[in-house]
Amino acid sequence: MSARAFLGMSHTPLMGLNPISPAVERELQGAIAAAREQALAFKPELIVLVAPDHYNGFFNELMPPFCVGTQAHSVGDYLTPPGDLNVDATAAEALVHSLMEADFDVALSRRMQVDHGFAQPLQLLWGGLETPPVIPVFLNAVAPPGIPRLRRCRALGEAIGRFMQGEKRRTLFIGSGGLSHEPPVPMLSDPDPAVRDRITLRQNPTAAEREAKTQRVMAAGMALASGQSAMKALNPAWDQRWMDALAGDSTALDALCAMTEDSIAQEGGRSAHESKSWLVARSALPGLGTPRCIQRHYQAIPEYIAGFGVMWLEPTL
Repeated sequence: MSARAFLGMSHTPLMGLNPISPAVERELQGAIAAAREQALAFKPELIVLVAPDHYNGFFNELMPPFCVGTQAHSVGDYLTPPGDLNVDATAAEALVHSLMEADFDVALSRRMQVDHGFAQPLQLLWGGLETPPVIPVFLNAVAPPGIPRLRRCRALGEAIGRFMQGEKRRTLFIGSGGLSHEPPVPMLSDPDPAVRDRITLRQNPTAAEREAKTQRVMAAGMALASGQSAMKALNPAWDQRWMDALAGDSTALDALCAMTEDSIAQEGGRSAHESKSWLVARSALPGLGTPRCIQRHYQAIPEYIAGFGVMWLEPTL
């Protein structure tokens, strides 16, 4: 079997938009540079990228818990690049066949549309969307009740890992999302019917609408940093516990999956469900023992509305 590795990396639409202190910036960019160096040294020949969406490609009119794409196009929101991801359509379709044979019913998209959740990690590691071949795996992290449960996320990752046993290429599993954060993502409980329609009906916002959204999110980040926000604060202790579990063995993952769904939102924030992208990707690593932790980094950056973590793991076989 060829080499396997896991990279968990938070994403934030506000990177490069909201100001942060020079010291925080240096620490963050140093961690990203270290992850980039690891990725380039690993030389993956295939990337399995697990990430959420923020009502740019998936809407409440039809919201699957999981979806694999045989094609994916980045909308280019915030400062991420627009364009097509380098999707390995043959491998993506073969993965769906394998999951269906394993009684794991997963959606398939022939025209997946993705946002910064997918594009940003590729941009940070490879400078854009010209990357090794990718299999994009969407995870619903914003639209209850169809947000997949922890044990199901782990099961999906393990099923992906079994499929990859027959893959000869060096494979990097990336989980993009989290950790603790609760940005102003609209919900179906909003009293404004226009807001409810915006997250229910498939649509492409105008440039003016996208810019207005960017300004709203930027303002929310600065309000959180100044302590003048009603949004839930970041929870570094919760984030560290999450990273501890993913860096552990199968018993640690058992304990993580015993966490209640309500506690995720209560302690980590409504969008902390994005952290499940890490669980899917981590669970695809072979072996039951404790993996080797090559890199681990964490910063709480309220200006970015992000508990920003980076973790690189490799299996001990």
